[in-house]
Amino acid sequence: MNKRISSHDRVIAQRQAEGWMFLTEAVRDLRTIGAIAPSGKALARALTEPVRAQAPHPLAVLEAGAGTGAVTRALIPQLSRSSRLDIVEANPRFADRLDKLVTAHPSLLGPAGRAAVHQSYAEEFDTPHLYDVIVSGLPLTNFAPEQVERIMSRYMELLHPGGTLTYFAYLGTRRARSLTASRAESRRHAAVDGVMAAFQRTYAVKRCTVWANLPPAHVWHLQRPLVTAAAPSAPCPEETRR
Repeated sequence: MNKRISSHDRVIAQRQAEGWMFLTEAVRDLRTIGAIAPSGKALARALTEPVRAQAPHPLAVLEAGAGTGAVTRALIPQLSRSSRLDIVEANPRFADRLDKLVTAHPSLLGPAGRAAVHQSYAEEFDTPHLYDVIVSGLPLTNFAPEQVERIMSRYMELLHPGGTLTYFAYLGTRRARSLTASRAESRRHAAVDGVMAAFQRTYAVKRCTVWANLPPAHVWHLQRPLVTAAAPSAPCPEETRR
């Protein structure tokens, strides 16, 4: 009994520590962190749905902008023993924490090289590999439109034909920014929306709404086209209807 309580206490303490670390980094650089708390369980589940849908097949998976690892921890147990996970994180303190996470995670014990952490910007990530699934946690609405274009183009380059990119966008950010932002900031945000809309029109196969997150978010699934038409996408289990 005491062991169970102790394990639970350790999990709570870990989550609290990660929350404070995330908040500290957000205060340090809100533009690149993009939030004041890690992704919640419902959001992490929606982002990792394409991995679960293809289990237990071996997959090559890339996670970009992993932060403190909230989505990473939801992702790792879904990977089959022959799968590979690459994690890209530009923040050196987050990257160090992620490296400790994958080194110690019991689901990754076994064949060497199944998971690796790379301290890099997503658009500069240099790899010979292509991926079946890319999970992006980057705050794209915080970046310049030119950088968003580079990031999204790089994601699509890194996908196998038929591969899926998942990313999220918080609800209501455009409205909130319009009330407080300068004209230049409003123009930047509108330009980013335009870039994202272009990619969505070309590649989107699904959009889910995750209300059980703070703040609520849309999760988009984009797919690099196959030569043949892709099968219809299954409904999103995380979407709740009002």
